[in-house]
Amino acid sequence: MPSTLSPSSARPLIASAQPPVVLSAAGSDCSAGAGVQADLKTFTALGCYGMTALTSVVAETSVFVKSIQLLDGAIVEDQITVLLEGFPVSAAKTGMLGGREQIKAAVKAFRAYKTSMPMVVDPVMIATSGASLLEPDAVEVMTNELFPLATVLTPNLDEAAALLGHKISSREGMEDSAAKLAERYGCAILLKGGHLEGSHVPDILHENGQVDWLEGNRIEGVNTHGTGCTYSAAITAGLAHRLSLLDAVKQAKRFVTQAIAQHHHWSDLQALNQSVRLVD
Repeated sequence: MPSTLSPSSARPLIASAQPPVVLSAAGSDCSAGAGVQADLKTFTALGCYGMTALTSVVAETSVFVKSIQLLDGAIVEDQITVLLEGFPVSAAKTGMLGGREQIKAAVKAFRAYKTSMPMVVDPVMIATSGASLLEPDAVEVMTNELFPLATVLTPNLDEAAALLGHKISSREGMEDSAAKLAERYGCAILLKGGHLEGSHVPDILHENGQVDWLEGNRIEGVNTHGTGCTYSAAITAGLAHRLSLLDAVKQAKRFVTQAIAQHHHWSDLQALNQSVRLVD
């Protein structure tokens, strides 16, 4: 049954009279299960004031992507610039950027104002439904220009495989791949193991040569999207609250697991999904 993550239903884990300000540069998901909508719900639930810079508009549900409209690079840059100039941003994240123009615009804006602000980069390349969310010629500019700004990269196994050029199908492969990505890009790597087979969902954090495993149990029978958006947004919120990266990731892992367990579902959505052609 089609489902949507429910981060908004979770009780705030952190309360603050003056919440830290966080920024997400990512795409808009009309079904509000992923993208900046999921990020805003997560930021609010974790006691932050969330802001967004849209990079694209995506017509999608939890099971298919119908169409994608990338926004002009100038408006992407302007959104990020005015927010960084006008607010005390404590941490930022990037999600779906879509193409070379959008990536370059985001990089230009962040480079101009980023000091010691933590940056979470979710290298969104492929939707849960399997649809491509990144133009083929954008990978090089993403890895060469965006990744150097990252405090931590949060690829799933498919994204890591695309970056490394080989499939990852075991915990041993995850540990080796996380080390290779950390060495290649010079930042911490959170490699998410949700695509591994089995009842467990292991993630691995490789930070400054230290390796930490984060374990979780798979919640069966849930057809969601936006888990990566919610996870990276929760890490961003933790960093904005000045948690260590490891503690921020631990909190985020608990949060996204709770969000999946408390997912919403609508039976009427099934008929809609069957009536619309899947767009590759």
